[in-house]
Amino acid sequence: MMDMRTVNIYALTRIKNIANLRRIERQMSGRNKMLTIKKWEFGSLTKLIDRLMEAYDGADRLNFFYSFQMPKLGKEFDLLRISEDTIINIELKSDAIADERIKKQLLQNRYYLSYLGKNIRSYTYISNQNRLVRLTNSENLIDVGFDVLIEDLIKQTDCFEHDIEHMFKEENYIISPLADSERFLQKEYFLTSQQKDIAKRIQTAIREYDRQELLIRGFKGLPGTGKTLLLYDIAMNLSYKQKVCVFHCGSQSDELDTLDKRLKRIDFYHEKVYEKAYENLPDLSQYSYFLVDEAHLMSGEFFDRLTEYADKHKIPVILSYANEDSIAASEKKNGSIEKVFSIPGYEEYKLTNRIRANAELSSFIQCLMQGNKYNHRKDYPSVSIVYANNVSEAALLMNGYIDQGYMYISDSNISNIDCKYSIDIEHASCIESDCVAMLIDSHFTYDNSEGLTGDVEATSIVRNLFHGLNRAKCKIAVVVLDNEPVCDTILNILQGYS
Repeated sequence: MMDMRTVNIYALTRIKNIANLRRIERQMSGRNKMLTIKKWEFGSLTKLIDRLMEAYDGADRLNFFYSFQMPKLGKEFDLLRISEDTIINIELKSDAIADERIKKQLLQNRYYLSYLGKNIRSYTYISNQNRLVRLTNSENLIDVGFDVLIEDLIKQTDCFEHDIEHMFKEENYIISPLADSERFLQKEYFLTSQQKDIAKRIQTAIREYDRQELLIRGFKGLPGTGKTLLLYDIAMNLSYKQKVCVFHCGSQSDELDTLDKRLKRIDFYHEKVYEKAYENLPDLSQYSYFLVDEAHLMSGEFFDRLTEYADKHKIPVILSYANEDSIAASEKKNGSIEKVFSIPGYEEYKLTNRIRANAELSSFIQCLMQGNKYNHRKDYPSVSIVYANNVSEAALLMNGYIDQGYMYISDSNISNIDCKYSIDIEHASCIESDCVAMLIDSHFTYDNSEGLTGDVEATSIVRNLFHGLNRAKCKIAVVVLDNEPVCDTILNILQGYS
């Protein structure tokens, strides 16, 4: 079936008035694929096809994907034509624009399109100048005639005209500065429109800071929304003028040390190093900004010491932390994040566009945390649950999932099962996997008012389960050990009962 955004641009530009344009929009818009023809862009499109028709009598048969936007990223392409080995991208401009801006956009487009593994030909047409430019393989911008574009178009055969969204795996475009440190250091990433908006708000607040009171800002989101990437991008931008301190509260990793060695303008510290030795904190006087990643894992004492120093010296603080709204209040580790809400002038932003995991897994995890009182789906084909009567059976079942490529994330605070491979939850905060398996044992129970809770004192096993399952991109498996009531509730969730 042809994608409703695949259009014959010759036919589109022959429309004579705006009323007919809107009628065509309605005809060409499919469910969840609304086509909007921009009035300012329509003039440029008309001039483009006129020039193509002058140079090539077959231009009236050309189909393009028009105004395709990657839903979660907000990235848009004006015109795309995709064949087996080549992609032609044409951007439309009505007025003159600086070559550097044209080049930057085409380079960004090339980055997104490069994941399809095809040769990319990138053009921009500026209609009021009747100018056509092309981005070369050596990343130079050159003026070309329409014969060059026509030659590229003629070479394309059997062009793809189906659901274009299936060609783009958006999780490829959100990186982790820790797991993908090289790509981060090379700036091989782009922020979503939502991330850009939050960064802009924070940078505006810093620019207008009058140092009368503590400036503290934070943003939260589920795993996979790009919190760490956004925080580290902000750190990079701030460090061009002044030195920045970043405290990371997740699991320790070699990549954190790599970033610390490579980025001289930013110092990276692991909060756990100072968790019980606050007198050994680094010399904070050398920094103009404090940033804290995975701040939901920050100890209360560390938070107090850091904000006390920041308030005294009026140093801005920026926090990123997980959205734990679905976890029972009694299961949250400490009150560090709750403390920040009482600070005068504190502002919080929320990242909602989740890229790494799909909506199905997000819904299941939320249902698992809250029990039958939350269920918006009827089925969960990417979730499996099995029951084990004893530790030996649990190990056998878990090893079966490991053999299928699942990453078993264990929690040392609950039952220990002997498996071929596991990674402890304490070391999983910077790791992702297509498939994740975890264990639920008799320490878990459902409370009618709170949802899923645990009985291990001073340790939030439910919280660990929440963060572990959220490392999954595609599939989740749960092995339930000797806990029929919890298993029954989960089965009800999977069967869509509420």
